Amino acid sequence: MKIALGQINPTVGALEANVDRMVLAAGEAVAAGARLVVFPELSITGYPPQDLVEKPSFARRTQEQLLRLARETAELPVAVVCGFIGTSSEPEGKLLTNSAAVIDKGQLLFRQDKMLLPTYDVFDEWRYFEPAEKQSVFDFEGRRIGLTICEDAWNDLQSGERLLYDRNPVEELVRDGAELLISINASPFEMDKRHARRELFCGIARRRGIPLVWVNQVGGNDQLVFDGSSFAADSQGSVVAAARSFEEDLVCIDLETVRGDRRESHTDEREAVYDALVLGTRDYIRKCGFRKVLVGLSGGLDSSLVAAIAMDAVGRENVTGIAMPGPYSSGHSLADARELAKGLGIRFEVLPITNAYEEMLRMLDPVFGDTPRDVTEENIQARLRGLALMSLSNKWGAIVLTTGNKSELAVGYCTLYGDMCGGLAVISDIPKTLAYRLTEFANRRHVNAIPANILLKPPSAELRPDQKDSDSLPPYEVLDPILKAYVEDFAGPAEIAVAQSLPEELVRDIIRKVDLNEYKRQQAAPGLKVTTKAFGIGRRFPIAQRYRE
Repeated sequence: MKIALGQINPTVGALEANVDRMVLAAGEAVAAGARLVVFPELSITGYPPQDLVEKPSFARRTQEQLLRLARETAELPVAVVCGFIGTSSEPEGKLLTNSAAVIDKGQLLFRQDKMLLPTYDVFDEWRYFEPAEKQSVFDFEGRRIGLTICEDAWNDLQSGERLLYDRNPVEELVRDGAELLISINASPFEMDKRHARRELFCGIARRRGIPLVWVNQVGGNDQLVFDGSSFAADSQGSVVAAARSFEEDLVCIDLETVRGDRRESHTDEREAVYDALVLGTRDYIRKCGFRKVLVGLSGGLDSSLVAAIAMDAVGRENVTGIAMPGPYSSGHSLADARELAKGLGIRFEVLPITNAYEEMLRMLDPVFGDTPRDVTEENIQARLRGLALMSLSNKWGAIVLTTGNKSELAVGYCTLYGDMCGGLAVISDIPKTLAYRLTEFANRRHVNAIPANILLKPPSAELRPDQKDSDSLPPYEVLDPILKAYVEDFAGPAEIAVAQSLPEELVRDIIRKVDLNEYKRQQAAPGLKVTTKAFGIGRRFPIAQRYRE
C-alpha cells in the first residue's frame, strides 16, 4: 500500500477553497498509485483559526465541508485523512474538538479527537477545544494504524526528558497494537526546528519499532510560517520519504518496500530562514488581498533586505521602492537606494521630505519655544516618511512593508507612526547580525543586486548630523547575544553578564530598554516569527507594569 503525504497550503477560513485543494491533491495521489492520502491538522479550516472557532457558523460550515470532501472523493480509489473541527460528545466541557477524520468511498471510517491541547508559546488550543479521553487504533487495508494530531505525538520523549503532560498517546496506541503511526500537524517554522523535529519523530519510530508518517501544513498565516518538510520514517528511524520545505508538495511512501519519494531542500539554515520570510510575506500579502508592495528605501541594509524579500515574494513588477531623503541624508544613501532598485529591477521613486520637515518646524517652533532640538525633531522626519508611505498606500492600494529588525524593535530604536508604519514587519524577528547574513545570501541569489557599500557602511538612521547606530547602542555583535539571552532564553542580567563577559551595568541598561519599550512593540505591525521567541505572538507581557530585573 502506498500512502501520499499531502502537504498543502490552506488559508484560514477559506473552507471551500481548502477542500477544493484537498480534492485536487487526492486526484494527484491516485495518479501516484496511493491508497491513502494524508493532509495536515485542521486542513479544512487552516491553522490557527483562533476565535473564528467561537462563531457557531464556523464549526457548522467546517463539518459541512467535511461531508463535501467525502462526496467529492467518493469515486476515487483513495482514502483521505484530514483535520477538521468536530463536535464534542461529552455532556460537560467545551463544545468543539480538534479532530482528524478518515474517509473512504464517501463514508466516515474513523474519527480521532486531539488529546493534548497546547497552551504555550503561539498555541492556545485549550481556549477552544475539549480534549479526547482516549486514543484508538483503526484498521485499514489489513493494518492497525494509530492516528495522532500534532501535540499528541510530541509528548513521546526519550527517558529522562521532562514531559508536559501525564498522558502519552503514542504509548497508548502502540500498546493497543498500532503497526503504523500517522501524525498530522500544523507545526510552525523556527530556526533549527526542522532538524530537531525530524530527530524527535525518527526517534519515536526507532524506539517504538514501527514506521511513522508525519505530515505538516505549509504556508504563511499571519505571523506564523509553516515550512511543511513532511516526511516518513521506517521502523529503524531512517527517513525514507521527504517533501520539500516552504512549498506545496505530494510525496509517497510504499509500505511494502518502505521506500518513497525524497525531495530534500534547504540544508543551509540561512537559506531556510530567508525562504521562510519570502513565503510568509507572499502569503500575508496575497491572503489579505493585496498585490502591490511599497518599501521605504533608505539606502541601508534592512530596507535592502526587505526589498529583496518582497521581490522574491510577489515579483519585481509589484514592488516599488520609495526614497525619502531628508536634511541629514547622505548623498551615498540616495545613490545606494537607486542602485539597489536598479539591481532588483523594481520601480523607484524619490520623495524628498526636507521642505515638509522645515515647514513642520516653522509650525511647531512657536509652541516649542526655546527648548533645545532633541529626539522630537528626529522623530518628525521619521513620521513624515511614514505619512508619505501611507499616503501612497492609500492611493495605490499597496501594502507598506516595514523594515525594522528585531534588535531595533527590542530596545525601542524605532519611531512610532514613523518607520514603524506599515502592514507587515517582515524582519522584526531578525536580529541585525542575522540580517547581514541574510543580505549576503540574497546577494548571492540575485548576483550582487545589493550594492557592496550597503553591506560595508556603518548603520545609521540619518536623523541628525553624522549619526550612527553605535552612538546609542553597543555594537550589534554585543547587543544581539544579550537580547537573545534575555528575550528568548529568559536569562537574568547577572547571568548574562557572566556568561558573555560583559559589564553588568551594560546588560541592565539593555534589559531596561527592552522592558520600557513594550508599548511600542504592541503598536507595531504584525511580524513573521522565525526564532524561538518573537515579539508579538507567543510573547505576552503587560505594558503598564513595574517589575524590573
